[in-house]
Amino acid sequence: MYKRVMLKLSGEAISAPDFPFSLEELGKVADQVKEIRDMGVEVGIVVGGGNICRGRIFEKLGFDRVQADYAGMLGTVINAVMVAAVLNEHGVKAMAMSAIKAQNVMDFDADEANRLIDEGYTLVFGGGYGKPYYSTDTGSAQRAKDIGADVILMAKSGVDGVYDDDPDTNPNAKRFDEMTFDDILNKDLKVIDASAAEICRDAKIEGFVFNMSEEGNIVKAVKGEAVGTIIRF
Repeated sequence: MYKRVMLKLSGEAISAPDFPFSLEELGKVADQVKEIRDMGVEVGIVVGGGNICRGRIFEKLGFDRVQADYAGMLGTVINAVMVAAVLNEHGVKAMAMSAIKAQNVMDFDADEANRLIDEGYTLVFGGGYGKPYYSTDTGSAQRAKDIGADVILMAKSGVDGVYDDDPDTNPNAKRFDEMTFDDILNKDLKVIDASAAEICRDAKIEGFVFNMSEEGNIVKAVKGEAVGTIIRF
C-alpha cells in the first residue's frame, strides 16, 4: 500500500452534464479520500480545470497562448477551492494551495505543503505548474515531487488503463498491466506529457492509470490492486 499519494483529477470528473460541478461526484471522491486518510495514507490532490475552461478554447477566441494558459489555470484554482470545501464538509481536514498566488485566498510553498501534510491535512493544488506552456500533467508531477509522493493516481473517467491502441476504435487493443515511463517516452504514448514522465522517472514516482468511474477504485488503487496500469520508474 502506498503511504503518500498524489491524486490527479480532471475537471470533467467532478462536473455534471449541465453544470461545472456535480455534488454527487465530488461527494464520492471525498468519501474515498476520507477512507484513504483513515487508512493512514497522506494525500495530495491536483485538479484540472476542463469543467470550467480549457486554454485551447481561449486560443480559438483569439487569445494568445500565454493568456489562454493563464485562463485555464485560473479554472483549476476555482476547482481546488471547491474540492477542498467539499472534503472539509465530509470530515477531511483539507486546504487549497495554488501555484498562482491568489491574495487572501491561497498560494504555494513546498515547505509549508509538507508541514501541512505531516499535520494531517489533505492538500488540493490548483494553478497547474504556475507558468504558461505547461500542462496539468507537468504540474501534477512537480507537486508530487515537491511533497515526496510515492505515486500519482491518474484517475480517468471511463478509461481503465493504458492500451497499445485506442480501445474505442480497435476491439483488439491490449491493455498493459505494467510499463515504465521510458516505455511512454519511447513509444510516444499520450498517457502523460513527456516533461511529466521525465519528472516522475527521475524522482522515482510511480504512476497508476485507472478508471475512477468504477466505485471504490481510488481506494483500490491506493492499495495497489490490479484495477489499471501501473507505470514504474
